[in-house]
Amino acid sequence: MKELVEVIAKALVDNPEEVVVTETVKDKATVVELKVAPSDMGKVIGKQGRIAKSIRAVVKAAAMKEDKKVIVDIM
Repeated sequence: MKELVEVIAKALVDNPEEVVVTETVKDKATVVELKVAPSDMGKVIGKQGRIAKSIRAVVKAAAMKEDKKVIVDIM
């Protein structure tokens, strides 16, 4: 899941070298944290959070294939 979030985020931002994705397992869920440059935050979140929702939807669909629960946090 980490790689999926990283590929999507790097395609959206102006500074792909500043994209940092970390993955931790907590209880029964995997938490994927996405950090981008402050100037790119708007590109990752989108108007009214539409892009962030889309990223979460894609990751959720991929996680369901593997029968896992994944939470995407944008920092």
